[in-house]
Amino acid sequence: MSTSALCLEHLRAIAPFNHLPQERLAWVCDRATSFPLAKGDYLVKEGDLTTTVYVIASGRLAITRQSEGVAMPIGQQDAPGLIGEIPVLTDEPAPVTLQAISDCQLHGVAGADFLTLLHECRDFERQVFRLMQKRVRGLESFLRGREKMAALGTLSAGLAHELNNPAAALVRSLSEVVPAIRELEKMNLLYGQQQPDAADTQRWQSVRDAGYDTILRGGADAVSLGDREEELLDWLEDYGVAEAWKLAEPLALAGIDIPTLEELIAPWRDNPTPLRDMGIRWLALSFEMMAMIQSGRSGAERIATLVKSMKSYSYMDQGAQQMVDIHAGLEDTLRLFAFKLKQGIAVERHYETTLPKLMAHGSELNQVWTNLIDNAIDAMGDRGTLTLRTCQFQGSVRVEIIDTGPGIPPAIQSRMFEPFFTTKGVGKGSGLGLETVLRIVENRHHGTIAVESAPGRTCFAVCLPLPETAAIQA
Repeated sequence: MSTSALCLEHLRAIAPFNHLPQERLAWVCDRATSFPLAKGDYLVKEGDLTTTVYVIASGRLAITRQSEGVAMPIGQQDAPGLIGEIPVLTDEPAPVTLQAISDCQLHGVAGADFLTLLHECRDFERQVFRLMQKRVRGLESFLRGREKMAALGTLSAGLAHELNNPAAALVRSLSEVVPAIRELEKMNLLYGQQQPDAADTQRWQSVRDAGYDTILRGGADAVSLGDREEELLDWLEDYGVAEAWKLAEPLALAGIDIPTLEELIAPWRDNPTPLRDMGIRWLALSFEMMAMIQSGRSGAERIATLVKSMKSYSYMDQGAQQMVDIHAGLEDTLRLFAFKLKQGIAVERHYETTLPKLMAHGSELNQVWTNLIDNAIDAMGDRGTLTLRTCQFQGSVRVEIIDTGPGIPPAIQSRMFEPFFTTKGVGKGSGLGLETVLRIVENRHHGTIAVESAPGRTCFAVCLPLPETAAIQA
């Protein structure tokens, strides 16, 4: 592809440059460097430090942004056009990647020369900043959408993870209950054919009912459960029960002891038929079935709790503003992050129980807690302590989210809430999480947010005005 020099016609076709006098346009042409860019080649990669503004004389560039390792398309820039002004004006790394999707003819204008033009011509400056503002807003809109989708993906993954175990327990329990019921029916039929003594039947049923109550209360004492199970296993084997190991666990869980079994089997000890140990099997199977039902019920309750938490978290079926319980919002958020916390992060709560409810945008406040808690978890990795503290402070509700991570370097603390500023690698963070927090707290709720950080302790403190001191506006 041949290279041609930048000419006045190229510049006059681009809106900002047509505000410059001809002598300055000629000055730009003389100082510009011209070069071709073949289809597929990169002009700038996200994160690069660049000090050049580019004039596109012909061809087309693709604009992409990394998100979770994937290049997400943001837009395209056709010739004639100007691109690359944002890094020059902000002195920040390139926020996007520029790649040729056709053969291109480009002309580079040094950043220093571009800034000279800005300082000399007010109309040129105005047009450039309008162009930059439009592009920044477009990038911000894209990243906010990606941020919301990423947050939704994180919460969805966590919810799916948390739902999986109770759902599996429920399915497993229900699949095993039917065979147990059929086996119990066979035992009851065989026992009934023997025309047993009513008092004897009552004794078995009383022990069974007492065992049911024990299981429904959570089972026998966990500390002594193992010892009780071993004792029962030895007794069952001495009695001659086949597969005694299958019966020992449910009997121990129900709190059955050896004297009780001795009393129950006394009338049947010398019986040569299967009835000699069938009563023990009937008890163990009854307890096992009740444990299945209890496990399934616990799983169903856990599922219901998670669904309720998600509904509460998103404030479904409620208006834009409502009376919000800060503690409920924090707890709903924690439940959705349980899959991350259980890896080795302890949670400490110091809640002021008399804290009043606030009239607020509930789902937006939960976005604040989500961003801050997620950042705290990421900072700590797999080990640490997450502390949540609430109190009333100078006419406001104060919420502190504290982690034991490595801390935030002082040099960047003042920039943490800037749009697009992030310490994470390319594609790992949008730089809008804390900016979103700031916007929700300050603009939507007229509150404040502050951060104190040192190695081993970082505290984000959110203060939201109480109803008596401020009215939250939409």
